[in-house]
Amino acid sequence: MFVLFLVLFLGGIYLMGAAFNVAEFPGLVFTGGLLVTSAAVGIPFLIAAVEHRGEERSDGSTR
Repeated sequence: MFVLFLVLFLGGIYLMGAAFNVAEFPGLVFTGGLLVTSAAVGIPFLIAAVEHRGEERSDGSTR
């Protein structure tokens, strides 16, 4: 999973940089790169939160 999100992160950064060299719709390419980069950072946090939902802490309380 780490490799997948690393590829997405680097791909998003590439898209943001490539937006300055495309002839048509550079704003959409940049926005797409920003969304891909944001997803590559955010999705692992979401997955971790879902996996640990309802888990008991060491003091007996739940999260």
